[in-house]
Amino acid sequence: MPEKKQNSLILGLFIFLGLSSLGYLLGSSAIKFKEYERTVTVKGLSEKEFGADIVIWPIQFTTAGNNLEELYEVVDGNTTKIIDFLVASGIDQNEISFATPSITDKSAQQYGSQNKAEFRYTAAQTVTVYSKNIEPVRDVMGKLSVLGKQGIVFTGRNYQSQTEYLFVRLNEIKPEMIEEATRKARQVAEKFASDSKSTLGKIRKARQGQFSIKARDKNNPHIKKVRVVSTVEYYLSD
Repeated sequence: MPEKKQNSLILGLFIFLGLSSLGYLLGSSAIKFKEYERTVTVKGLSEKEFGADIVIWPIQFTTAGNNLEELYEVVDGNTTKIIDFLVASGIDQNEISFATPSITDKSAQQYGSQNKAEFRYTAAQTVTVYSKNIEPVRDVMGKLSVLGKQGIVFTGRNYQSQTEYLFVRLNEIKPEMIEEATRKARQVAEKFASDSKSTLGKIRKARQGQFSIKARDKNNPHIKKVRVVSTVEYYLSD
């Protein structure tokens, strides 16, 4: 009997130690799990300004007349004047192009109206400058009134005649801007951790936002503001 009692005590002791160890391990795991569930999500911004790479400048003019053949001659003459002016102003001939003029026959659009238009035909022509030399082209833009004084009627208020400035070097600047945005996000996270008396851990999750490219303002469309926001989630621990 004493031997059986002794064996029971030993068995009970082992069960107690086993349960205690298991409880400690489970408790330790729970603490670690709880610690790693403590996170902070921050955002980092990178914003820079760059000059545009390409300018697309459509120069549109209109003219009207009753004789179609003469109208085409006027269009051809004005087109030649514009091209000669651009080349003389320093724009390369290879950067200049033009399409077939658009002719409208107003008599075909009256649909029985008794009001006869003064001119039967109107023509619209566009000469386009596509150049990487932004500043020289912008300089010429301010001198176009010289041709207006020679009787060329320019149109510049419709969508087709709006000047475009393109920025095409995004892939070149992406790594640097993403690095800056991530670094700024970490600075914010470190400040938060310091204020909350915590220690900043590893990154749990990171998300890079879309790059946006916009004109700096309406008066400087040739200067582009490039922006990206990175969102980073960090672990925190005591």
